[in-house]
Amino acid sequence: GGPGIKNCIADVLPILAKMLRNMKAEPLHLCHRLDKETTGVMVLAWSKEAAERIRLLFKTRQVEKIYWAISLGDPDPTEGIVEIPIVEKEVQSHQSHYKMTLAPNYRLSPEDGKVVKIRKNRNAESAVTRYRRLASSSACSLLELQPITGVKHQIRVHLAYGLGCPILGDHKYSHWSKLAPQKLPEITLKRLKLEQSKARHLPLHLHARRLSLPLGKQIDLVCNPPPFFQKTLKRLELEIAND
Repeated sequence: GGPGIKNCIADVLPILAKMLRNMKAEPLHLCHRLDKETTGVMVLAWSKEAAERIRLLFKTRQVEKIYWAISLGDPDPTEGIVEIPIVEKEVQSHQSHYKMTLAPNYRLSPEDGKVVKIRKNRNAESAVTRYRRLASSSACSLLELQPITGVKHQIRVHLAYGLGCPILGDHKYSHWSKLAPQKLPEITLKRLKLEQSKARHLPLHLHARRLSLPLGKQIDLVCNPPPFFQKTLKRLELEIAND
């Protein structure tokens, strides 16, 4: 749900329940959220009690989440942890808008190059993302990501602004001061059989691949990437060993 969203998952929960069980079925309950452009696994519950129990697991960070993303460029180093707080800021440009951005605790002093502690931004939330590269080709990488915290747009911001590797199709976080389509490298355009002028239609390649829920026993839920994501992997020759 949210501003400008026509089809929200909450609207289909009663219909979905009827399709899965019968006409008398109560609507399913939503246990967590995904950003509107993100594909992947989502947990729904039949009962209110189960939903509340699962929501608490998400809230207390007991759910292990694994995402896949196709990024532009190669993260250096190829695996690691990004631990930089995130804050929402207004972008002053010809078209004023809001974006999440990094609020680091330290910076380099321009005078002498020393490391200086910055006064903490009161609104910044601590954000931690593990990442590792699974494959790279055609000026892109396939990354496996594990958000340890759950800040809005965390993976997108850490990849774009922390590692300098924005997600393919992330037009919002590929620039700072403007709202414009992502600029793609020549080889990527060629492999995707795409003109730069059509890049704005490229969807966000961020996919919730796996959720592990500690419910008495560990429940692993895995979801394959959607067809457009798989097609991109093939075109960019990002080969991955099946796990």
